[in-house]
Amino acid sequence: MYLNLNIGILGHVDSGKTTLARALSAIASTAAFDKNPQSQERGITLDLGFSALQVDLPDHLREQAIAEGYEKLQYTFVDCPGHASLIRTIIGGAQIIDMMLLVIDAEKGIQPQTAECLLIGELTCRKMIVVLNKVDALQDPAQRTKTLDRLRKGIAGVLSKVSFDASPIVAISALTGENVYALVDTMNTKSFMPQRDMSQPFMFAVDHCFAIKGQGTVCTGTVLQGRLSVNDEVEIPKLKLQRKVKSIQMFRKSYQTIRQGDRAGICITQFDPKSLERGIVCVPNYVHYVYAAIVPLRSVRYYKRPIKSKAKFHITCGYETVVATVLLFTGESKSFSFAQQYEYLEEMVASDSTQRNVFVLLEFETPILACHNALIIGSKLDSDVHAADCRIAFSARLTDVIRDSKYAETVLPEQLQVYKHKSKSGTIQRVVSEHELIAVGLFKKAANNRQAFVGLHITLSSGERGIIEDTFGASGKVKLHFAQPIAADVLERLRQKGPTAGGEEPIKVELNFKKFLFRKNVKDKKVVQ
Repeated sequence: MYLNLNIGILGHVDSGKTTLARALSAIASTAAFDKNPQSQERGITLDLGFSALQVDLPDHLREQAIAEGYEKLQYTFVDCPGHASLIRTIIGGAQIIDMMLLVIDAEKGIQPQTAECLLIGELTCRKMIVVLNKVDALQDPAQRTKTLDRLRKGIAGVLSKVSFDASPIVAISALTGENVYALVDTMNTKSFMPQRDMSQPFMFAVDHCFAIKGQGTVCTGTVLQGRLSVNDEVEIPKLKLQRKVKSIQMFRKSYQTIRQGDRAGICITQFDPKSLERGIVCVPNYVHYVYAAIVPLRSVRYYKRPIKSKAKFHITCGYETVVATVLLFTGESKSFSFAQQYEYLEEMVASDSTQRNVFVLLEFETPILACHNALIIGSKLDSDVHAADCRIAFSARLTDVIRDSKYAETVLPEQLQVYKHKSKSGTIQRVVSEHELIAVGLFKKAANNRQAFVGLHITLSSGERGIIEDTFGASGKVKLHFAQPIAADVLERLRQKGPTAGGEEPIKVELNFKKFLFRKNVKDKKVVQ
């Protein structure tokens, strides 16, 4: 059995990622090395490619790995596209990796998509090796040394600000093979025992499907969690099909069981491979459609634009990217609860996420298939691909999902308590007694919702506090009641029209309240602050 580490190869377009994958690999899948005709025609990687290298267990892992039943170490390389327009595919590929090779063109240095790939890697894994590729283009020895020293210094400065500050930097030429063995040695040194949880229900990220005559349909992909054995029953939730697993292979070798982290092909009978390009295979009744979600928001510090309520973002979950409308709110607790009340936020800048607990309601235009705690990444992919600014805005885990397709009529008005602070100001039209006043101007004359405010507290600009006791007449007036009698001098001012002899302005009545965004009943939308 192989201990499998999934290694993503990311970097700017034309930095030599696919050439590197070819140089490192001993085994290729059907989708490796730009075999796609469109990739060959355009000369760039358009889709994910998978290949592998099997090596002896490194000394620092051997004892533990053997104890867990592993005989060798296998690196499965995930060759990701580099072009800015293919970032959906890059994000999807990055979410299945354990470690990253960030490929940088030694002649060009850090480029826009280099930084974007670094950020994606930071969100999805915690170990990285920087590969300075194409050193064969630096033919003058003195110039090569000078260029590489400058690059290493600059890259180290960038890495010191992110979670990859201890990452090694290896200079190679994937084209000529120069120093590739040193890179493999570095990978060996950085290899680790990844955290795998076999107790979780089986879930498999499918990236490619094809038919084998007389056998069935093979789904190739990565085990995200749990384990699977031959003859187990699985579900393809997108197609609402349940089927038995006929056979399992990993890089052309048959296996009875696969586990979390393994790259494998599973053969399933009786379904058309054209109906599932990418998606999920899992245990029956585990993964369902998510129509909306409420998540704690973790903004990306390099995203310079504000995140605004009612804005649309591209949400990537696994290999799926959909558009969602966001609504921001904040509360006292770090974890979300429907029992709590939350204040609506118009917008959030990067610094807000460290100063207060910000949550976001995501309303997906198209429902997504996802399980609890799945990673999502929010981006502005409709931004100019040639712009230098970061397009990745936030990340989160799907902790509170809404699977009811009619959630806007059920879950939101009945359970989600998000409010806006509101205020109204009016004047006193008439003094009835030292305990009772008639106010005007708080509500429009045609307002028919005054009854919803009965019982709320009001404050006079002179300091007295009372309540709205009842509506009065049909012209927007309300009756105010004061438990403590109003002072005689205040009553005198209230009876005067216009400024007093001393130049004091007329006394105002102020009403402050919370208006809940999703309540159906007009009366329920207002509560005391």
